[in-house]
Amino acid sequence: MTIGKFLTWKDESGEAFRPVALTGTELLNDRNLNKSTAFSYEEREAFQLTGLLPPKVQTFGDQLNRVYDGFKKIDSDIQKYIYLRSLQDRNETLFYALLSRHVEEMTPIIYTPTVGKACQEFSHRYQKARGLYITADSVDQMGDMARQFNGDDVKIIVVTDSQGILGLGDQGVGGMGIPIGKLSLYTLGAGIHPAHCLPIALDIGTDNQELLNDPMYLGMPHKRIRGEEYKKFIKKFVKQVKLHFPNAVLQWEDFSKSNAFDNLSDYEDQLPSFNDDIQGTGSVVLAGILGAVKIKKEKLADQQYVVYGAGAGGVGVADQIYAGLLKEGCSKDSARDKIFVLDSQGLVFEDREGLDEYKRRYAKPRSLAEGWDVEQQGKVSLTELINNHKVTVLLGTSGIGGAFEQQHIEKMLDYTSRPMVFPLSNPTANCEALPEDIYKWSQGQAIVATGSPFDDVEYDGKTFRIGQGNNVFIFPGVGLASIVSKVDKITLDMFTLASYALAESVSEDDLAAGCVFPRISDLKDVSLKVAMTILDNLQKTDPNSYLRSKDIQEELVKHMWEPVYLPYRRV
Repeated sequence: MTIGKFLTWKDESGEAFRPVALTGTELLNDRNLNKSTAFSYEEREAFQLTGLLPPKVQTFGDQLNRVYDGFKKIDSDIQKYIYLRSLQDRNETLFYALLSRHVEEMTPIIYTPTVGKACQEFSHRYQKARGLYITADSVDQMGDMARQFNGDDVKIIVVTDSQGILGLGDQGVGGMGIPIGKLSLYTLGAGIHPAHCLPIALDIGTDNQELLNDPMYLGMPHKRIRGEEYKKFIKKFVKQVKLHFPNAVLQWEDFSKSNAFDNLSDYEDQLPSFNDDIQGTGSVVLAGILGAVKIKKEKLADQQYVVYGAGAGGVGVADQIYAGLLKEGCSKDSARDKIFVLDSQGLVFEDREGLDEYKRRYAKPRSLAEGWDVEQQGKVSLTELINNHKVTVLLGTSGIGGAFEQQHIEKMLDYTSRPMVFPLSNPTANCEALPEDIYKWSQGQAIVATGSPFDDVEYDGKTFRIGQGNNVFIFPGVGLASIVSKVDKITLDMFTLASYALAESVSEDDLAAGCVFPRISDLKDVSLKVAMTILDNLQKTDPNSYLRSKDIQEELVKHMWEPVYLPYRRV
């Protein structure tokens, strides 16, 4: 009996095993099958490994101790990243077992903030092939490339064109580090087997002149394709994905803000897909706000929201707050009235010339600011907005380090005893304000969450744990639920459900201490709760759902992998 092609196999007596056809160095070089020094003597004989490994057979625990000891001896975060990626490239099982035992310590290494530096230095630190690199010249040949993978087995694809990498901008082909890192979190958080995961980099050039001038740069050495040429390329890419990876969920990652919204709207009805920068960011921030209003013993509708930064993440946050307000009974007009979005030109007004379409739904009438005390009529800065409007929630998605100032927080205290201040931009250098400053400026009254990890803060005899609004609490569970349910479309409502599931995962002790997110070490439990919440809702509300007659828990188990070694039997 088999339970999932890459998961647990059982014989007639119920013993778990894995049938394997590879032998010798081919087996040792297969990262999904390699056990390295843990191959038993019987397996070494059966699979022609005798003499190819040191004589002593190590236990899994011995291997874990060895690789963790090696990790601890490294001082530099980027060297730790390289060490872990090298381990992943030669032994996926050992890599994920190590991560699962040291989640809080290693998640910031394999993803934010360290992955940003890895993307910047990609061409100078390149080690081993992983995933697909698609260019404008090769997109029509994806069928040939796809033969290197079992298309039916690919369940989740993360793709980037590398134009909006974290807060770093255009990183060209180096953006491949993002899909690789995200998919590692899918496996760590939701148990999706690494063989079901496919990272893709769309290398359509770069406008980063430093990369173009670098003789070591590994990407296409020309400026980015744009406009209609870009749209035609994306259309071809999506067509090839549907043809060659028919069972895959597609996650758009780190595209420029305009392309992020365009690609999502153009293709969300054509294949199950979502944009984590828009929807995942919005969902995790709404979850933090839900926790904060619980601390304040108030409602979402009692707040006035400012989103500082109108990129993909910022507008995604506004969208999810809007969805939460509707869910709690607000009218559409009332919900929009509570949300203020600012970009580099200040408060977004609806009559602004050349206003991006994706910002329009939160644009304000110019008449709103009549009578406000502003320096320049027709333009309202963050400071002026807070001085003229009773802001209770301040959310930073701008990527501008230090944008939140003492005067902003002190003025918010005139409107609420517990202001919510979430400087969410990462990496750390781009954070709008340091948590310790926010606590100092608010006399310890602010409810703080960040996008990057921060150490605990001591203020006035109290210890504050800084909750990290990390999208990893959302996208693995949403992706897993989408795979299990075989949905044709991933909806905004699925992300709203994920927000409430995440908010319910925060302990009462954390809320009492002003922390609105769980610990990263709780990632797997949170991902399962998110997935279960979405699947339960689909089963109850969708009469055509694949899940109607299914046991949800049993379906989840079929799709989840644990990083342990199984006995191998020769095919």
